Amino acid sequence: MFLSGKEEEILNNIIQNIVREYHANIDEFSQDIVLTQIETLLNYSQRYYRRQFITRKITSHHILGKLETLLTDYFNNTDLSGAGLPTVQFIADELHVSPNYLSSLLKVLTGKSTQHHIHDKLIEKAKEKLSTTNLSVKQIAFELGFEYPQSFTKLFKMKTNATPLEFRQSFN
Repeated sequence: MFLSGKEEEILNNIIQNIVREYHANIDEFSQDIVLTQIETLLNYSQRYYRRQFITRKITSHHILGKLETLLTDYFNNTDLSGAGLPTVQFIADELHVSPNYLSSLLKVLTGKSTQHHIHDKLIEKAKEKLSTTNLSVKQIAFELGFEYPQSFTKLFKMKTNATPLEFRQSFN
């Protein structure tokens, strides 16, 4: 994150105010004044941090597209029963960004975390298997990288408001 000269000046002034207050004669207002200055500093920092996502829309959408392709390829080409679900760290590494940056970016762009995107792609793949194959829910759970079918059923129900069997029956 790069700051403009004006933004850097604002932050430096706040820091100088904190230092001056810290070294001044302490009175009943000193603590409140320092805490208020720190809160102001944090608010400006948050503003500048979030602003980077707004000003990088083109790059951000590029990363979002790469995320979609990465997840699609992963779920289509990986033996999930052996490899398991992709982690946030794996996704961030593949996209050449930090996990925190990726999650912040996705929250701003889509309102969803990286983990939520992974789960959405997983549920999409599960729905495909439930509607186009005769595999049991247990087999699908194992194919999607779940060690326990109950975990798969719980996640599926949480994301779709239906059990895998209820979803499958809606196609018959």
